[in-house]
Amino acid sequence: MYSFKRYGIFYLSALLINLCTLSNVKAQLYSFEFYEGTFNFSVDTALQRIFSSELSSSNIKRFYERVNQANNNELINSLKSYKEKHQLNDWLYYQLIRKTAEQLSPKAKNYHSYTLYKWFLMVKSGYDARIAIGDNQIIFYVRCDEDISDIPYFMVDDKKYMCLNYHDYQKLFKKADTYIPVKMDVAEATHAFSYKVTRMPDFKPEDYQEKQIAFNYKHKAYHFNVKVNNEVSKIFANYPVVDFETYFNIPLSKATYQSLIPMLKDNLKKMSTKKGVDYLMQFTRYAFLYEDDEELLGKERRFSPEQTLLNDQSDCDDRAALFFFLVKEIYNLPMIALLYPTHITMAVAFDKPVGDGILYNGKIYSVCEPTPQRKNLKIGELADNLKRQKYEVVYAYQPRK
Repeated sequence: MYSFKRYGIFYLSALLINLCTLSNVKAQLYSFEFYEGTFNFSVDTALQRIFSSELSSSNIKRFYERVNQANNNELINSLKSYKEKHQLNDWLYYQLIRKTAEQLSPKAKNYHSYTLYKWFLMVKSGYDARIAIGDNQIIFYVRCDEDISDIPYFMVDDKKYMCLNYHDYQKLFKKADTYIPVKMDVAEATHAFSYKVTRMPDFKPEDYQEKQIAFNYKHKAYHFNVKVNNEVSKIFANYPVVDFETYFNIPLSKATYQSLIPMLKDNLKKMSTKKGVDYLMQFTRYAFLYEDDEELLGKERRFSPEQTLLNDQSDCDDRAALFFFLVKEIYNLPMIALLYPTHITMAVAFDKPVGDGILYNGKIYSVCEPTPQRKNLKIGELADNLKRQKYEVVYAYQPRK
């Protein structure tokens, strides 16, 4: 009999039935809902081991050897097949592995076992992941070639390994030299991990709710009923600060996209391109309340476009990403992101520049400020406090021909 329990975005269930396969290997069956599908898998009971030893390199190696000797091919193949079928990026695949590890050894009961299972499933899936230990803590890293900030890492042979479980320790996390990597080579663990999210899951319709968003443009009120999903925030709960190219290109989920983009296009169809971009600039500027991340969350966080639609408050990073997504999706114009010491804004290349243009790589871009300022800035206008400050172009988008 299946028993279901609500857990975040998943409905977890376990079939506590031991079966005998043709090879007389005892297996335990599991099943849980994961975004748009259900993940079913069986596990050799010999693979299910609780790590209760002292946290040492030798004991971790012994745990790996015992688990690796069990029949794990079916589980790994099931994970990989699900990833391929649902086109999961690495970050979403890692969420699948986290929930699978939770089934094998619940995090709250034995954190060491739970972490070792995550590591085991990652390396057997081909990722170059590592374990480090120190101060009775187990730290889980994965090799990543991308520009990631705000989470710890260590270097091995000029390769960067990012910490995947830093959030579990937070203030208890020690200095880097506290943790000693466990030296282990797993033949298939060769791939770098990517934080790029280029496809959102197809959530179930019942996971969405409608949110009313309104703003005024040219003395006319516009109202939108946008479908949003709280599960999106859970996906990015422990997502690090990634480079701006990765960040700006996180898409909307299908239902949210379909509830917003066609309506925007319909509102813009009789407007010129410049007036339409101005409309989108005013939308991102005034449809949401402004709140600085430090005050709202206590630390720097960047909302994906869908998170900005979901939340009532957001800051300049969040609005820049949403504005970029909307302009790219509706007009597909060249854009650059301008990073100042305490602010980020956008600039768009039109057929003819508007206002004081910014020359970059042979194109002239017009500033389009998507965040509220003291003055209601028009296209081509920059806030007075930024005019004498230096900026850096942190992302440049060129439409493909």
